[in-house]
Amino acid sequence: MSGLDEVFKALRSVMSPYASVLDCVADTNDHLSLNTRYIQKNNKPLFFGAVQINKNYVSYHLMPVYVQPDLLASLSPELKRRMHGKSCFNFTSVEPQLVQELARLTEAGLQKYKDAGYI
Repeated sequence: MSGLDEVFKALRSVMSPYASVLDCVADTNDHLSLNTRYIQKNNKPLFFGAVQINKNYVSYHLMPVYVQPDLLASLSPELKRRMHGKSCFNFTSVEPQLVQELARLTEAGLQKYKDAGYI
């Protein structure tokens, strides 16, 4: 198993528990993607998050931090450095403390989506 496969496995373990309350639109060896069942004005479901292996890193997309930017207020500087764009975190290695922080952030994001009526 390559290094990125290990990273994907760790990050997938954070996202995959939510597949039971969300719609799983992709679940392969290198990509997991989840949508809500909430249909937006453009008639498409609201994206929740994804984990995907890219060429040199693994991306963890978490749309609630874009929709509810207050979720980022308590983000550690270490996790903030992993952030690219407004809702994506890139990893090249497994860092257990950041995976745990991402798990808490994902849970908080799910709760924000629930509070907003998206789930």
